Amino acid sequence: MMATSRLFGRCGGLLEAAKAFSASFASSYSSSSSGNGRGLMRVIPVSPQLGKFLGASEASRTDAIKKIWDYIKLHNLQNPANKKEIICDEKLKTIFAGKESVGMLEISKYLSPHFLKSK
Repeated sequence: MMATSRLFGRCGGLLEAAKAFSASFASSYSSSSSGNGRGLMRVIPVSPQLGKFLGASEASRTDAIKKIWDYIKLHNLQNPANKKEIICDEKLKTIFAGKESVGMLEISKYLSPHFLKSK
């Protein structure tokens, strides 16, 4: 214990500065939930098809993907033989360009046209 306190005793100021920085960093990203986010967290208008699926006219990309995955898991739409493949029901076909099945990594590709450019 004595050796540890001697080793880190002089770094106390650095540790406090790191804690303060991480607290300010976390608080700056907690404001993104209020709709002022950037990038993937930014809330933007969505197409009528995706809006009907999500139940909202605006959504962030991360929230949309999360809700789609929740729907897929709730309705057990993953192919049991290949978990990377999603078997689309009628509701998913409306947002996935009428495809019978899509790959896990294709979800964002098919969702991209549903996010409308804000002017």
